[in-house]
Amino acid sequence: MRRRNIKDASTKVNMSKYIINPEERIDFKKLFNNDNPNHIEIGMGKGNFIIEMALNNPNINFIGIEKYSSVILQATKKLDNLDFIPNLRLMNFDATNLKDIFNDKSIDLIYLNFSDPWPKKRQAKRRLTHENYLKIYDDLLKKNGDIYFKTDNRGLFEFSLESITNYGYKIKNVCLDLHNTELDFVNVKTEFEEKYGANSPIYRLEAYR
Repeated sequence: MRRRNIKDASTKVNMSKYIINPEERIDFKKLFNNDNPNHIEIGMGKGNFIIEMALNNPNINFIGIEKYSSVILQATKKLDNLDFIPNLRLMNFDATNLKDIFNDKSIDLIYLNFSDPWPKKRQAKRRLTHENYLKIYDDLLKKNGDIYFKTDNRGLFEFSLESITNYGYKIKNVCLDLHNTELDFVNVKTEFEEKYGANSPIYRLEAYR
């Protein structure tokens, strides 16, 4: 899907009270002033998922990460119309550099929602479930930390199943058609899921050590 560039998007994004641009590693306790669990979403898009999760779970700290300023700008605009959400922060940042800003063993859960499938074989290392990224997540996640992953791309799902299990994670709560499966949890939808989720099955899994 083509992304529309918005003039001065980075400048506008940085005006939001939710945006953090850390000059040193993030101290969750200092940032949120609590010892609550810490969840991050990598590739948060326009923010529907992370905003709703933060609203519904006030006792969890959330950070949404999106590398495209024109995309994350849409999330900040949505937040301008809401009361301040104290347990939510956003970052205009590239996930390849997560180790530069997060301390090891500081995150309880990582969400990967509808990541770019990078379908060509030579692009495999760019996939957010590739071994190179799993090594980063493994360092950042606490001992009992989890990865929640969902996609509408069957090829990416199959690749992720193999990559995650080969790396040493265990898999649970696998869904091959999320929207037509009886769930024991509430599925919070992303913008992409709302718009295109009826066109093909949504695949989901949870990974843990």
